[in-house]
Amino acid sequence: MSLSTLKDLLIEELKDLYSAENQLTKALPRLAKAAQSEELRAAFETHLEETEEHATRIEQIMKQLGESPKGKKCKAMEGLVEEGKEIIEEDAEPGIKDLALIVAAQKVEHYEIAGYGSARTLAELLGEEEIAKTLQQTLDEEGKTDKLLTELAMGLNLEAAAEDDEEEKSEAPASSSKSRRS
Repeated sequence: MSLSTLKDLLIEELKDLYSAENQLTKALPRLAKAAQSEELRAAFETHLEETEEHATRIEQIMKQLGESPKGKKCKAMEGLVEEGKEIIEEDAEPGIKDLALIVAAQKVEHYEIAGYGSARTLAELLGEEEIAKTLQQTLDEEGKTDKLLTELAMGLNLEAAAEDDEEEKSEAPASSSKSRRS
């Protein structure tokens, strides 16, 4: 595709986001299955429903623009999904694995936030206020998901830190008694 107009650029960005959302609909069930925390699993499942809605919104926007949302593969999302797969396959303590899954998910969210923010701005520049409003709605939802993931990470982080402290305490008496004998 030739990018000679703002509309061309908007269409290209929307196709990229559409591909990203479709890749994510396949990845989120795997992330949910790998999550140990019920809250994290539920967050991934909820985000799957939102992601499906986001793809539907892009389809509607593209129909308004007289274009197809298909035809481009989002290479950035492909890489982010691959990173998520690697985390799923890692051997890790449950709390640490959940934190790693959150890190992977937040990378995805930040990519989507950047993409939707840019697409919304292009729509505004084109005077496509209704499209900009729809993109802003999705952008707001992506921001809420990112904030939720941060909150879940903070809760899991506190649990992981408490586990680490307990391990250190249980190891401490053994090492201090050895030093007293010397």
